Amino acid sequence: MDILLVEDNAGDAVLIRQILTESPVPVHLHIARDGEQALLMLKDALFRPSLIILDLNIPRISGLVLLERWRSINIPIVVFSSTANDKERARVLELGAREFVQKPNDIDNYIKVVSSIIHRYSGPGNSLAGGAGA
Repeated sequence: MDILLVEDNAGDAVLIRQILTESPVPVHLHIARDGEQALLMLKDALFRPSLIILDLNIPRISGLVLLERWRSINIPIVVFSSTANDKERARVLELGAREFVQKPNDIDNYIKVVSSIIHRYSGPGNSLAGGAGA
């Protein structure tokens, strides 16, 4: 399973990489540190991740703008952000994100949430091309 993580916070990226190394699902993680880098990666016809995990508050091109500029019905996008703004949550779903998941503040819940995202989008009956419901 190839995952594109769009995350500028190095601590979050390291933690997610660690969680994924312990996942029962083999994962190859690609990281974009900002929206511009993510768009460049996604424009490469040979790069098709199984899942995109997107933070909203990223430099250069925000997560919302990235969702406006790049859409795919075949690659599920999970917005994983600390924002508590209900309008932003509704907007990301309008723009095609499969779901919005708020980043937990404590490490145990953070690990559970990330593991749950991977499980939902890789488990039996959850075709990655079709994704899981939000």
